Amino acid sequence: MTALAWFLVAFAALLGLIIGSFLNVVIYRVPAGIPLTRPSQCPHCDAPVRPWQNVPVLSWLLLRGKCANCTSPISVRYPLVELATGGAFAGVVWMLLGNDAFRLASFAQRPEGGALAFALIAIAFLYLAAISIALTMIDLDTRRLPNAIVLPSYVVLAVLFTGACLAGAPWEALLRAAVGGAALFAFYWVLRFAKPGGMGGGDVKLAGVLGMALGWVGWGTLIVGAFAAFLVGGVIGIGMMLAHRATRKTAIPFGPFMVLGAWIGIVAGESIARWYTGLLGVS
Repeated sequence: MTALAWFLVAFAALLGLIIGSFLNVVIYRVPAGIPLTRPSQCPHCDAPVRPWQNVPVLSWLLLRGKCANCTSPISVRYPLVELATGGAFAGVVWMLLGNDAFRLASFAQRPEGGALAFALIAIAFLYLAAISIALTMIDLDTRRLPNAIVLPSYVVLAVLFTGACLAGAPWEALLRAAVGGAALFAFYWVLRFAKPGGMGGGDVKLAGVLGMALGWVGWGTLIVGAFAAFLVGGVIGIGMMLAHRATRKTAIPFGPFMVLGAWIGIVAGESIARWYTGLLGVS
């Protein structure tokens, strides 16, 4: 990779740490209905969080995981979410710079539009990474996928993908994104209709968002990403039952499996699809 590429990856990691700090606020406040604009404060003593106490990861380490005012413990999950977001952002940029499928999806039909198209696609998938982390944590905590996060994501991705096409990315990618979003939404809706209680309404709505991102990259990505969610969910579910931590009737949030499956598809879906069709002798 070039020096510029390394700079972009490092910048994405730093940006991710900052966004991760904001995601901690989103994860706590959105399910509780607390406005995001309210100043940050300790949940135990209501002491305001000073700017120097809000530096990602570093503040938690300097404060030794405790509130500066009342010394109540601050969950280690806060810096972990920040680190996870930083790592995810760096990984997305790394992938965008080196993944052949993304090169094809963001290839500029007009040379002068390549940089802008690529930037808009990068923003789209960085946004997807951010909401993936937030929705995973919220679903694990509350077994909910809030409309306040899921529904605006349709608009965000549609605007960014359309802008990328106007800047030179192929319009076929936008068509795939639209078909992928509609197809995965419909598939999950049918599953929910066929077995009430098996899928939540939030899962159905999230499926459309993930389908848009998967479809943008490619048809193989869409199929692998959709299938991987059920494969990962099945493997983890069986593992939990073998460990006596769940039974067949235990309700397990499916949103995290959907997110993980989608990212498996985004990162390796085209390669997996080519490998599988090669085994079948399909060119």
